Amino acid sequence: MSQVFVSQHPLVLHKLTALRDISTDHRAFRELVRELALLLCYEATQDLHLAPKTVTTPMGLAQGHKAEERIGLVPILRAGLGLVEGVQELLPNVQVWHIGLYRDEKTLRPVEYYNRLPTEPTVQVCLVLDPMLATGGSAVATIDILKRWGVTRIKFLGLIAAPEGVERLTTAHPDVPIHVAAVDERLNEIGFIVPGLGDAGDRQFGT
Repeated sequence: MSQVFVSQHPLVLHKLTALRDISTDHRAFRELVRELALLLCYEATQDLHLAPKTVTTPMGLAQGHKAEERIGLVPILRAGLGLVEGVQELLPNVQVWHIGLYRDEKTLRPVEYYNRLPTEPTVQVCLVLDPMLATGGSAVATIDILKRWGVTRIKFLGLIAAPEGVERLTTAHPDVPIHVAAVDERLNEIGFIVPGLGDAGDRQFGT
């Protein structure tokens, strides 16, 4: 599990607890998702490649750095959309590409219904965004698509993972780091994370 990074930041732990609470309404839930995405993105981007850059300050020249990699966000529709805004606050120039997958309720396997990636890769790093890493099927399928597209640096960024999802993703893609706020106990018989927070999409969008 060397590729699994569970945040221990006090603000992440505090906000995650509020996110789980059944009494948190849709508006507050969406805001917490945004804030957690920002905090987790900060941790997930610590190894971005930098190039030297010299700037002029009011007092002279300063040697600094600039991020040199083009970054793409790939929210898994629909729940992943809630993470985009928070990440964009830190990375305002990112590209956003959407991949639509839904989980077949009988087989629990992902079904692709939307993909508008261009023919050739336009980014060097992709952050796959999905609040819940449950069975891991959607994350694995999305990363399969991105690797076929030609992206070599991929990270998964989510809020809560189940051990089953972590195992499936790390087995299928051991080169992909996983950044989450928590790894919970297990999946239940219908594929939901326990204790989790319920359906992240429904709680974000009030459905």
